[in-house]
Amino acid sequence: MSISKNAFRRYRIIDECIRSSTKPFPSKQMLRTTCEEKLYGSDKVSICASTIEKDLKYMRSEHDAPICYNRLENGYYYSDKNYSLENMPLSEVDVEAIKTAANILSQFKSNPLFKQFETAIDKITNRVTISNDVQDNAIDAYVQFETSQRIEGAEYLELILKAIKEKTVLQFVYQSFQQEKTAKIRRVHPYLLKEYNNRWYLIGKSELKDKIITYALDRVLDLTVLSLGFSMDKKFSADYFFKHAFGITTSDKPPVRIVIQVNEVLSKYLRSQPLHHSQKYEGEEAKKHIFSFYLLLTYELKARFLGFGNDLKVLAPQELVDDIKESSFKMFEQYISNDGNEV
Repeated sequence: MSISKNAFRRYRIIDECIRSSTKPFPSKQMLRTTCEEKLYGSDKVSICASTIEKDLKYMRSEHDAPICYNRLENGYYYSDKNYSLENMPLSEVDVEAIKTAANILSQFKSNPLFKQFETAIDKITNRVTISNDVQDNAIDAYVQFETSQRIEGAEYLELILKAIKEKTVLQFVYQSFQQEKTAKIRRVHPYLLKEYNNRWYLIGKSELKDKIITYALDRVLDLTVLSLGFSMDKKFSADYFFKHAFGITTSDKPPVRIVIQVNEVLSKYLRSQPLHHSQKYEGEEAKKHIFSFYLLLTYELKARFLGFGNDLKVLAPQELVDDIKESSFKMFEQYISNDGNEV
């Protein structure tokens, strides 16, 4: 049985609602309203109650979804808490569609427009090339692909992208890492979506602080699109915003010239895979190789430098040198007992 694109999107939304820990036992009306909001936003398109009933029935029969109804809570739940629609097996039609898409994408991966997706395209094409059966679990015995856990907050991507295009205000509950015990409501003018280190981030202007802030989507709860428009800050440029950033962190401070020295092995690594587009090879001094960068001083940059251990030494600026020294000393202290002996 074939299903339409919108039908499958409704199944995913219903699945997310039923699995939600913040709003358990969604009612039929809640499922209907959520589908309308996520699929059509402010377009005021209605979905019939009978459509949701058919969706629930289809999910039970075709995808073995253990959907049950709780009369006391007046809502739906999964009898198997580990069930997720995302874990359902692919049909033959799905497999053929993946192969076709992979073949098409491979033809365009060298195009500058798709250059940033080249690695992802290669992963897809390599997987379907290795075996005609993309669900062949036996492959894991002799080929290992880099895997990652499901990205939290990814369910909001489509809704956020629509809000960015239509310039409509987003409202959500945000739980920051710095203040884990408090979650606050935020109103944000969405400007940009950015993926970094297997996480998605929203860059937008906070109405409360009147400044551009980066929000991690895995910290976002109860996101909704408001029927309010906004005018984008003309000073904002996505390219410039991260031009001098290493990672996802930015600041109001100006970038600085950073100089490091590394051994020959790490030098070859950095020249084959530059850490940043501002990286410049300055030459060799006393059998040490010198590199310079023009970057913001951020935690992510310091962590990356520390990760290279004694293969790398920061020469400038002095602020970063002192920071690296302090962090290195604290690391050393953790391995020394109170009597001065190694742990």
